[in-house]
Amino acid sequence: MVNGPGILVIDDEQPVGTFFTRLLSNKGYRIGVASSGAQAYELIEQEKFDVAMVDLKLPDADGLSLLQHIKAHQPGCEVIIMTGYSTTRTAVKAIQFGAFDYIEKPFDDIELVEELIEKALSFSKTEGALDDKDYGWAKVAEDVGFQVGKTPKMIKLVSISERIATKDINVLIHGETGTGKEVLARFVHAASNRRDKPFLAINCGALPENLLESELFGHEKGSFTGANVQRKGIFELANNGTLFLDEIGEASLSIQVKLLRVLETGEFLRVGGEKPVKTNVRIIAATNVDLEEAVAQKSFREDLFYRLDVVRLELPPLRERKEDIPPLVEHFINKFWDKNAGIMPIFSVNCIEDMNAYHWPGNIRELANVVEQALALCDGNMVLPEHISNKITGQSHINFKEGYPSNTQTEQAEIIGEVALKSIDEENLENMEEQEILNLYYKVEGLYKSLQTTIGRRGIKDVFPVSIQELEARAIEETLGFYNGNVSMSARALGIGRNTLYRKAKEYNINING
Repeated sequence: MVNGPGILVIDDEQPVGTFFTRLLSNKGYRIGVASSGAQAYELIEQEKFDVAMVDLKLPDADGLSLLQHIKAHQPGCEVIIMTGYSTTRTAVKAIQFGAFDYIEKPFDDIELVEELIEKALSFSKTEGALDDKDYGWAKVAEDVGFQVGKTPKMIKLVSISERIATKDINVLIHGETGTGKEVLARFVHAASNRRDKPFLAINCGALPENLLESELFGHEKGSFTGANVQRKGIFELANNGTLFLDEIGEASLSIQVKLLRVLETGEFLRVGGEKPVKTNVRIIAATNVDLEEAVAQKSFREDLFYRLDVVRLELPPLRERKEDIPPLVEHFINKFWDKNAGIMPIFSVNCIEDMNAYHWPGNIRELANVVEQALALCDGNMVLPEHISNKITGQSHINFKEGYPSNTQTEQAEIIGEVALKSIDEENLENMEEQEILNLYYKVEGLYKSLQTTIGRRGIKDVFPVSIQELEARAIEETLGFYNGNVSMSARALGIGRNTLYRKAKEYNINING
């Protein structure tokens, strides 16, 4: 009995099972073949597999249902969907449901099939033990300046984006203003087979209709006043590359008709032209509006929507990926700081706390502006709350003042009572709302300072101020906790080197993981 990796082939066409058996058995793989859904369910119960090749259409089963069953019963098994050209949209949906990839039948390139299976096997062995540098797309993301972060939603999004990048199908990116739709489009282009060809972008909402048409399709000499020479449009300039149509929902119905013609025929006319011009471009469109609603309102063509929406990528707003704010801040510091201006500043813990409490309606674009402004206002090496906008710092500080406006005995007693009622432990804190935690934090912080002052004024000897060493140890421990043990970010926030942080942590008996 073969003890190698297990490959499950589910296809109702017998030649497909025979093909994979002959292709893979001499490589030491253990092959299981099912020609129906019933046989597939039985094999999944009996044996463990590393990779499953699943046909989307079976007489007695749906490929997507089989995919979900496999991922539920054998989560480590990577599923490759086998599909005909007519079911490409469904195959892309399968990737969003957790499929590793899809491949179209018939299999013209045997090496490509073998490479895909090897890649899935490798992913199956390492899934769950990857950090952000181990993902196959990490280098591509770094090259285009795409800050993916560690949010599971972003990791899944980029993993899906990488897999559909090589498929040469149109992509629709949806996300709020400032979430980074263009940089995601550049990532898809850089991960595609068109990476060495042009990537051109145009904002469909930034130009009036006549100028947008000329920008997209070009114009002939003399076609309108001022058209002194023939000019190529970006559909022509981006030939064999990728065209990014930002804010596609803002395009007029007239422009939409012309875009649909290009997508259907691969041809267009320059403004004032009579001879069709051929083009071969991949379209990545982006919008911050609900195009399905726009279709229902008759402001966006339904046929164009389905041409663009072959696969949809949803970018989460920054408020749903708060854990990525510190590394994004670090990225923008490196981007905006003049390296000749001296020591690079860092953002204080209070600044990061304020940023985490803010709702970021402008998303990453707004964060970049805040960091750039703060660096311009900061004279020293530490960015403080006073260097960033009041609309960001005001949220937490107003809450503090409302919760702890003065040091009267009555108000202090109320705070003490509230803290006691909370019965603060990790379980209770985990169940609190974010704003509730912040309110409680500022109240406790204010109460602590007030208690210190009162103890000193009344000469109470049972409690003494902490030493510099104790303060240093506490700062190190709290900063490491704040940054989830990230040594680089903690060292930067503390204003010391990594080696110094390791040495001091050892000196104070503070455990550093990693």
